[in-house]
Amino acid sequence: MTATATGLTGGSPVVIVGAGQGGVQVAASLREGGFTGPVTVVDTESGLPYQRPPLSKAFLTGDGSRSLIDLRSESFFDENSISLHTGQRVDGIDRSAGKVALEGGEYLDYAHLVLATGAGPRTLPVPGADQEGVAVLRTLTDATLLRTLLPGQELRVVIVGGGFIGLEVAAVAAKLGHRVTIVETLPRLMARAVSPELATYVADMHRSHGTEILLGNRVVALPGKNGRVEAVELDDGSRIDADLVLVGIGAVPNTDLAVQADLEVGDGIVVDDGLRTSDPAVSAIGDCASFPSHHAGRRTRLESVQNAVDQARHVAHRLLTGSVEPYRSVPWFWTTQFELRVQMVGLPQEEDERVIHGDPSTGRFSVLRFHNGRLNSIESVNRPQDHVGGRKLLATELRPTLDELRQTDFKFDPKRFA
Repeated sequence: MTATATGLTGGSPVVIVGAGQGGVQVAASLREGGFTGPVTVVDTESGLPYQRPPLSKAFLTGDGSRSLIDLRSESFFDENSISLHTGQRVDGIDRSAGKVALEGGEYLDYAHLVLATGAGPRTLPVPGADQEGVAVLRTLTDATLLRTLLPGQELRVVIVGGGFIGLEVAAVAAKLGHRVTIVETLPRLMARAVSPELATYVADMHRSHGTEILLGNRVVALPGKNGRVEAVELDDGSRIDADLVLVGIGAVPNTDLAVQADLEVGDGIVVDDGLRTSDPAVSAIGDCASFPSHHAGRRTRLESVQNAVDQARHVAHRLLTGSVEPYRSVPWFWTTQFELRVQMVGLPQEEDERVIHGDPSTGRFSVLRFHNGRLNSIESVNRPQDHVGGRKLLATELRPTLDELRQTDFKFDPKRFA
């Protein structure tokens, strides 16, 4: 069965590879839109699909049970006739036949295939990285392991990488009373994601909780004994004793299936502005997809729940209606560390002009970023009203000037720029 000019026919099967928030949202949105054809979700992890953001926060402390991170209940999939094939690997895609091969020899027919395969943790290429006591945090299995270790006796915890995941785990570990050290190769934390002003503020917050931060240092080895890590060795010759090392140095898109199927792949699975791959019967969304971003003005790949969910809704709408509208959702992100709630909207450039709105000394401020005189992103610390207003504003073509943004009474109200 094939797609029609107005979308998929009622009996056309849809197969979704990946049961993260993007993959599950495609299935849910198809059913919400009235699609009656077969919908199947396949994932290598066993059990019900789950949310990932809590894994680096409340779940680690034992404050969140397994049921609280479930994306949907088991009854949701049953009531909506969504077939779950969890704990199964996809061995290959036969695009000419419209079939997905599962391990064990089973085949699934598809009229449209959605790849929501996500990304995997980037490995640390140094001696000793495969020892016990060296962990990553990407899956529920990873988080469950950390959850068994962190609430116990005081540990010497070394976080390799100063990105969001590493900092969130560092905050949890410090609150639990562990001795925490963060090692970051670049000259500031979250260097590729946030402004120097915000990075400095977050670093000071971590230091105020007793965390040591080493910037501009590279890990060269993880010495150990009897197969268990004992220390972290840096490129300047120094050594940090460690009982637990968490590696959080980024993620690599899962593109193996796309490569095997001879789809175009760059930094992720290459899609057009409608999120179609080089085969129009195959879409890709979420962490694995490289798409032309209207907001960045370039091809990009985003690792965020919002992006995965919004792209899922976009693909479902296209399949239901045959829409040719491009994907243009405003990207936004968040992180919580200690009492900080940091919210970001838009996509910054490296050489942005920046204006501070609010007072950092109060713990409530926003960094407004411009590129070529155009507002492109807003970073807010404990100022949710700025974030919400900024999302509304960046969804339009309206932009305030630098002079307007420097006004202390500035409000993010798109109506004032109409």
